Amino acid sequence: MRILLFFSLLILISCRPSNRTVEDPPTEKNQLAELPDTLPPEKTIIKKEVIIDYDSNVWTDIHIMDSSILMDIRYATPFNFVEEKMYDCGRCFLRKEVAEKISLIHKELQKEGLGLKMFDCYRPRPIQWKLWEKVPDPRYVADPRKGSMHNRGSAIDLTIVDTQGNELDMGTAFDYFGREAYHSYTGHSPAILDNRKKLKGIMEKNGFRPTSTEWWHYSYRLKRYELSDWLWECE
Repeated sequence: MRILLFFSLLILISCRPSNRTVEDPPTEKNQLAELPDTLPPEKTIIKKEVIIDYDSNVWTDIHIMDSSILMDIRYATPFNFVEEKMYDCGRCFLRKEVAEKISLIHKELQKEGLGLKMFDCYRPRPIQWKLWEKVPDPRYVADPRKGSMHNRGSAIDLTIVDTQGNELDMGTAFDYFGREAYHSYTGHSPAILDNRKKLKGIMEKNGFRPTSTEWWHYSYRLKRYELSDWLWECE
């Protein structure tokens, strides 16, 4: 009898609810609470917005078309033959077909580890008048009454550069007015003459014509365009 009573008490004790607390399984809320107060920010890729502030059916901004073409727009600085800033800002616009040819030439030169640098592109006719007032010499500045190929967006002043952006030696600086800049001048070293020949050859192959007095100047001859007084915007 005592044994039976003992086992009965033992069963009752084992059935009593335990005072020990059991942790709840982690919920989504609990898991979030365990995260750090601050999370590392996600990487954000910011793309520079390209603003087309011109009629893209008429003009092409060379730098937007191919940013690997170097720009040294001299008339946006005082480092030119009139020693005066002519453009409010340096931008290189050309007619669409002309720009496409320039990009093609640049890509062809890149295969040799070379490329193009632009000194001047489209030149608004109001700027042509300012240059004419400074230098009224048709050998170097076209009479604005007739206009130049620059005023039509079909002429460029340019040179060739190496992979470091260094200009190939062409014998004279850009805008040098003298016999040494003429294509007919043969007094330069063979290396300089070869550099000029390379520029002239690739430009002529793609439809451009040189001017006799300036090794840097080429005009597109496969299509004629209207003169333009349009002035581009500056930021």
